[in-house]
Amino acid sequence: MNSDRMDRRQILKASAGLAAFAAAGIRPAFAAPTKPAAPVVLNIMDVAGNLALTQKSIENYRKAKPDWVSRVVFGKAPAPELPGKIKAQQDANRVDIDLVLTGTDVLSAGIDQKLWIDLVPAQQANLPDLKAIYQEPAFRMQSLAQGQGVVVTYYPSGPLLEYMPERVKAVPKTAEDLLAWAKANKGRFMYARPANSGPGRTFLMGLPYLLGDKDPKDPVGGWDKTWAYLKELGETIETYPAGTTPTMKALGEGSVDMIVSTTGWDINPRVLGVVPKNAEIAALKGFRWVADAHYMCVPKGVSPEKLNVVLDLMNFLLTKEQQAYTYDEGYFYPGPAVAGVTLDMAPADSQAAIKEFGRAAYADLIANNPIELPLLPDKMVLAFRRWDEEIGSRKK
Repeated sequence: MNSDRMDRRQILKASAGLAAFAAAGIRPAFAAPTKPAAPVVLNIMDVAGNLALTQKSIENYRKAKPDWVSRVVFGKAPAPELPGKIKAQQDANRVDIDLVLTGTDVLSAGIDQKLWIDLVPAQQANLPDLKAIYQEPAFRMQSLAQGQGVVVTYYPSGPLLEYMPERVKAVPKTAEDLLAWAKANKGRFMYARPANSGPGRTFLMGLPYLLGDKDPKDPVGGWDKTWAYLKELGETIETYPAGTTPTMKALGEGSVDMIVSTTGWDINPRVLGVVPKNAEIAALKGFRWVADAHYMCVPKGVSPEKLNVVLDLMNFLLTKEQQAYTYDEGYFYPGPAVAGVTLDMAPADSQAAIKEFGRAAYADLIANNPIELPLLPDKMVLAFRRWDEEIGSRKK
């Protein structure tokens, strides 16, 4: 009974607060979607590794709202395979995925194939005031979703070089140095297929800035130097793995000496012991961050009742308390998309991991280098396709 009274007081207080905001013409930071008639089962698909950052918070939501969600079913799939799976479900009118956690790759493919429900502004009243709560670069990343996704985690990303100092004595300082090093050390440099790798696509999109290409935002007409460079670099590379993890294992096992990395892919594999703790990172001359983010997208065909629950979950995941979990063990470092979420708010194990395996250099690199947005979704699809056809296909 006491808890019922407390719930009732909280609801009345919240309702009064919302009414006051409405009367003043002010929108509250967080929304309150409609509660379902009965608890639902949510099916969440992750194609970006995002559950490492958000699964604890999603489980916190289920525990906090058993009258909204009875169970959460988590699934994972390779990014290139999911758009086709969703399209097949939609064509059969049997969509069983309620929420997709994705990077810019599947976000872009879904926009291109018209797979996603419009969330902003269509569901604006049921979502937080994103501009008010996000970090500035995270809000810029939100624009890439074209209203069809909501940023849940953000990081400046890369591209960085990661190397073993005992095996790389002359660390490249420029893109030209990297090419020369790779030629002199054939088979000892590696990066993964950009369409399925955060570091791979960050490297792909960062090169036009490093090389001074004509238009870094136009992979078709403005990347002449980039495509020529990648072809020449490709002559020194034995294989392009399908994902980032094999590149980390190759570095750790000693089959390569240098790979492409990002802040998170630098920290987390060292925490896990996949890469030795003493691995080092370098940023090339003219370096600009190409930011990355994970998005929450809802496939067309999800029922209105489940959509309301997903929207409520989105509100929950964007609170500061839940965003603090996204520091994780450095996987998407820093991680929070929401402003004002500091490391001291994170769980103790996250704080300990980042204290031991983080790098003091990152604060300076993030503060003093420009943060660029990735390509727009349609341009990204074209860049991936051209890389697959002209670069990746040479190793098949």
